[in-house]
Amino acid sequence: MSRPAVLIDIGGVLSPDHLPAIADDWAARLGCTPADVLAALFGGNDDQILIGRVSEDAWWGVVRDRLRLGGDQLAALRADVTLSRTWDPALVAALRALRPSIRTAIVSNAWPSMRPALQRAGLLDLVDALVLSCEVGCAKPDPRIYELTLHRLASTPTDALFIDDTPTHVAAARTLGLAGHIHTDTPGTLARIAEFVRAHEDGGR
Repeated sequence: MSRPAVLIDIGGVLSPDHLPAIADDWAARLGCTPADVLAALFGGNDDQILIGRVSEDAWWGVVRDRLRLGGDQLAALRADVTLSRTWDPALVAALRALRPSIRTAIVSNAWPSMRPALQRAGLLDLVDALVLSCEVGCAKPDPRIYELTLHRLASTPTDALFIDDTPTHVAAARTLGLAGHIHTDTPGTLARIAEFVRAHEDGGR
């Protein structure tokens, strides 16, 4: 029997976006633009590190060459990107409170360093399923990552809410039959989760 489920993204949702500040800082250091820094970090990664085709160490070698970094500079930039992440305490608390009545999952387009980041934050047990693109070989908006997550949760699309800050990712989930919510702020997302829970509680009576 299908169980209601909440699926949620990390970057820009559970974890506020820390990359613009990093790009601004490193652009000033390197004498380039923030867009140049972000392009060096992420340009072309969708079919490489993001879905596990190359290692994270190998990708950082690409970044080093693009930005012409020395060894110390590369280590510092890598630390900024991978270690300066913060977490939204209200959303973390809300996810913890949902269990066990609502199944939960993180669905993230992520590099391999994401799992250690969750471990450092004490969040590996936050949800019932952790689905990272680098580990499963596909990334949002590929339908397979949503379907895989629902399978792991023993849930169906009509019983699931997907939350992401990227409209195209939400649109893909809606195409599959999931309810979708575009995250723009924490209060709005908390209200949407509460609405979803109430609807399923009322439907079960």
